[in-house]
Amino acid sequence: MVNVIIVFPKIEEAKSIKNLLIRNGISVTKVCTTGAQAAQAADACDDGVIICGYKFLDMMYSDLENYIPKYFDMIVLSSKKNYEEVRDSGVVCLSMPIKSMDFVNTVSLTIENLLWERKKRKSRPKERTEEEKKVIKAAKLKLMHDFEYDEQGAHRYLQKKSMDNGINIVEMAYMILDNSDCF
Repeated sequence: MVNVIIVFPKIEEAKSIKNLLIRNGISVTKVCTTGAQAAQAADACDDGVIICGYKFLDMMYSDLENYIPKYFDMIVLSSKKNYEEVRDSGVVCLSMPIKSMDFVNTVSLTIENLLWERKKRKSRPKERTEEEKKVIKAAKLKLMHDFEYDEQGAHRYLQKKSMDNGINIVEMAYMILDNSDCF
């Protein structure tokens, strides 16, 4: 599920947009009337979409963009007067009035893109710290010394043992360094 936060100074407008999205199968996480409320709601989430107007009671859309986490996208509904400014800022902007289905399709496409980005982020291997790299290297050196493995063989042994024991490779490396008698 992608978090959808709606921000408009008039609660009636925000609720109207929320109802339109819900009728079209898009769940809404939070409805807000100020940028501060939206920023707080966004901070509680990993990623999502903020659908908002050009100006709130406490800030502009551009201020809110600076306060939200980096994995949030923003769709600004604005008058034709402000359309160019918003569009030039790099934020998705829809000029009012807009057809309901065009709006819903834009939100759906944004959500699909976020889900794809999330999947891409999660599929990247986690970068190891320098300390973790040193521990793994030390465990491989110990295996190479004690059991006459080459570097590749020691690495494969370390991987297999970690998978067999259901622990990550760093934990297995610590175990090998602490107690090589068990292996």
